[in-house]
Parts: sequence; C-alpha cells; structure tokens
Amino acid sequence: MNIQLVPLHYVYLAFIVLIVAVMVRRRDTTIICVAGVMTIGLLATETLSGAVSGIFNSFVYAAKELLSTIFIISIIVAMSRVLIRTGINEVMVAPLTRFIRSPQVAYWGIGLIMMTVSLFFWPSPAVALVGAVLLPVAVRVGLPPIGAAIAMNLFGHGIALSGDYIIQGAPKLTADAAGLPVTSVMTASIPLVLVMGVVSTVTAFWMLRNEMKTGVSAPVRHPVPGDSLNGLTSPSEALPGAEIAPIEQRQAIPIRLQKAFALIIPLLFAVDVILMFVLQLQGGDATALIGGTAVLILIAVTLAAHRHEGPEETTNYLIEGFQFGFKVFGPVIPIAAFFYLGDAAITELFSHPLPDGSHGIVNDLGVALAGLVPLNDTVGAITMTLTGAVTGMDGSGFSGISLVGSIASMFAGTADSAPVLTALGQVAAIWVGGGTLIPWALIPAAAICGVSPFELARRNLKPVLLGLTVTTIVAIFLI
Repeated sequence: MNIQLVPLHYVYLAFIVLIVAVMVRRRDTTIICVAGVMTIGLLATETLSGAVSGIFNSFVYAAKELLSTIFIISIIVAMSRVLIRTGINEVMVAPLTRFIRSPQVAYWGIGLIMMTVSLFFWPSPAVALVGAVLLPVAVRVGLPPIGAAIAMNLFGHGIALSGDYIIQGAPKLTADAAGLPVTSVMTASIPLVLVMGVVSTVTAFWMLRNEMKTGVSAPVRHPVPGDSLNGLTSPSEALPGAEIAPIEQRQAIPIRLQKAFALIIPLLFAVDVILMFVLQLQGGDATALIGGTAVLILIAVTLAAHRHEGPEETTNYLIEGFQFGFKVFGPVIPIAAFFYLGDAAITELFSHPLPDGSHGIVNDLGVALAGLVPLNDTVGAITMTLTGAVTGMDGSGFSGISLVGSIASMFAGTADSAPVLTALGQVAAIWVGGGTLIPWALIPAAAICGVSPFELARRNLKPVLLGLTVTTIVAIFLI
C-alpha cells in the first residue's frame, strides 16, 4: 500500500526527533510541542490566525481527552488527604504490622502493600499512606530505610504505575496515541509488567541482602527537617500532593469511627473490583466507579471528622486534590496536544484533508517507514524500550508516553504486535521516569524514608536496567 507523504508528515516527524533530542538533554519540551502545533497549523490552514488559534484548540482537545484521568487522580488525592489527616490510614494499615517480623518480610510486605494501595490511590499518595505507618516498623526489625524506599519505589512507582490497571491513566494515554483500545494495551502489558516487576524487585532484594550482610546498609534512619520520632511527619514541600499532616494539622476523630472507616473503605473498593469483573466494566466505566466511590468516602469521612464545617472542608479537600491533579498534568497537556495531532485531532482541529487513503499522520509514517526499512520484531522492541526510557528522563513518566504510543504504531508490523510494542514503551517510560531512576521524581519516597534521592536512584539503577533488558527480550517473543 503506497501512501503519499506531504510536508505535513515530514514536519511532524522532524518535531518528534527534536522532542526526543530535547528530552535526552533533560530539558522541558513544552515550547517545542507548542511550536510543533503552530507549524502544523500553519501548514494545514495556510493562515497565521488559524495556526495561532490551533495552539489553544489543541490544548482544549488534549484536556478533553485527559479530563477523566485528571479528575480521578485529583479525587483520589483529595480522599487520601482526609484519610491522612484523620489518622484512618494508620488504622487501615496497622493490622498488617504484626506480621512484619524480619527485614525480608518488611521488604516484601511494604512492597506488596504499596503496590496494592498504589493501584487504587496512585503512588504519590500511597507513599504517605503506607510509609508513615510501616517505615518505623520496618526499621525496628532491621530493614534499612533505603530498603524501604527501594521497595516503595519499585512496587509502587514501578509495578503499580506502569500497569495502572485500576485508574487506567497510563494505558489510556498510550492507547489513544497509538490508536488502540485501552483494553488491548492493558492485556498486552500484563506479562511485561510481571516480568519487569519480578526481575527488578528480586534483583534489588538480592543486592540489598548482600549489603546488609556486609554492613554496608545499616538500619539507621537519617532524620529530615520536621521529622518526628514516631515517623508521622515529614516536610510537606517534599511530598507534593501527598504530604503527611503535621500533628497540629491533624483532625481528631473518635477511635470507633477510625476503625469503622478503616474497615468500610477497603471493603468498598473490593466491591468495586468485584463489580468490574461481574459487570465487565473497563476503561472510563471502571474509572468512574472508582472515582464515584472515592467522592462518597471523601464526603462521609469529612462530615464525620469536621461535623458542622464538613461541607466547607469537603470543598477544601477537593480544591487541594484538583490543585495537585492539574499541577501534575500541566506539563502533559501541551505534549499530548502535539501528539494527538498524529491521529484524529489533525482533521478535527484544522479540517485539513490528508492525502487519499491516509489513516493519520503517524499511521502514514509507519506505512512509509515499513516500505523503506526492513523492520523486524527485535528492532521494534529495542526501539520502543529505548524510546520509552528516553521519554522518561524528564522525571514525569507520563509526559512522554503519548510519544511512545505514536512511535509504537509506526513500528508495529502487524495488528497483534502493536499492543505489545505500545505496552513495552509504556513500561519503559514509567519505570524510568515515574519514580524509580530520575532523582527529582524520587523525592516523595526519599523524603518519607529520610534518604537521599540520588542514593535511591543509584540503588535502583542496576535492578531496573536488568528488568528492562529481560522484559524487552520477553516482548520480542510475544510479538
């Protein structure tokens, strides 16, 4: 099938290369993406006013596509705030502390609990929910603080966030950019996430155990400003969107209500998961169920804790949540706006007819590339891993996965290989940039554990790189 490439295709490709180059240099790509949108708009409309208007319209288009994801994350963060300030999170996790009797159990216990909580609450709030309660217990049984930080990172920001099977923010971004159903990318990611998770966490545990035997990692926690002896406070500026409330900011709530909510909240989310399977809820429907449940929990806990001030405090918690959500996705919207132009957005925003037989800029480039370069499964998989890792170097994890989805659709030789390549790029991008290797993305876990984010990144480097290598090999056999 021959596709006629026009200047629009070449300009889009040139900006993709430029964006990747800027990411490699660890610089922000927002201006480059805006310039790309404007240039494409100028070519499509042949008017300056149309190109300038296209910038704003592309932002609106991207925001509409991402709105459900922004909302669910904002609501989850708002709910986590009230759980932290009322102490309900401590009661929820407290029964699990009785099973932590050794450093080994502490490492795997913290990791698995962090992964479970992150699937519902997202990793940043989960660090606060889990770390504040379990870290003192882990240190008492001999696990170094760096070991707890590694476990929270790899299981939360790694395994849970790279799959994101409940909130589904990551697979939606990559699937939309690749022009695939969200379910296909999620299904393809399951074996990749499992392999990546097992290899990285086992390797990290083996290295940590050897260091503990030789005395390199001593179970001594380095204090951080504002830290208390019971491990319940940490500097709020180090935990964006998920700070532990200082003692004076905590809201008193009867122990009886704390225990009741600590039992009811996990049950409600468990019922949500059951309903997802029974009613076959996926994508936006599943997200809506989780989000609605979180809102009801937020309202109920706030009213119980604040009583007469409950309505006003509910609004304040929502404001805090949405401030966090838009702060996180602020850098994502301009980038997504550019990459959405590679698919349906180009015709919706600019009404510019592409050549006859065109299926979008990215798909056209993929067809042309397949005709010029003999692609194979190995080249495609390696390319997606490297691309994902490069896009994650900005420390966001999410800002570049639209690019990952676009490139995956270009390198996919068959319909069956597209979801695997897309999922592979997603896994690589989030593991590198979502909070396991980039120091400035490691601040939440590092702050709650009182360790250096640069030291944490150094400890994660070998396990994550080994995991990416093995996962890429597995992906080659799956394609």
